[in-house]
Amino acid sequence: MEEFRYDTQLLIEGEGLDEDAINDYFRENFKGDCLLAVGDEELIKIHFHTNEPWDVLKYCRTLGEIFDIVVEDMDRQSRGLKG
Repeated sequence: MEEFRYDTQLLIEGEGLDEDAINDYFRENFKGDCLLAVGDEELIKIHFHTNEPWDVLKYCRTLGEIFDIVVEDMDRQSRGLKG
């Protein structure tokens, strides 16, 4: 079993987005790994492995509109099942 079960990916569209601040918030408030939060002031791509993807979605929604949301269960995938 993976330490962090859910591969969580999404896009955030907003105004004045700050990838450094988002990275810092993730590191201080969420348990997980493989963090990628990159983009510009209007669009940020998030990739993060966590056990609480719903918390990630709640936070990201406070930053702007979220879309292209993918949450895959890496434990199921490692067992050959659909994620």
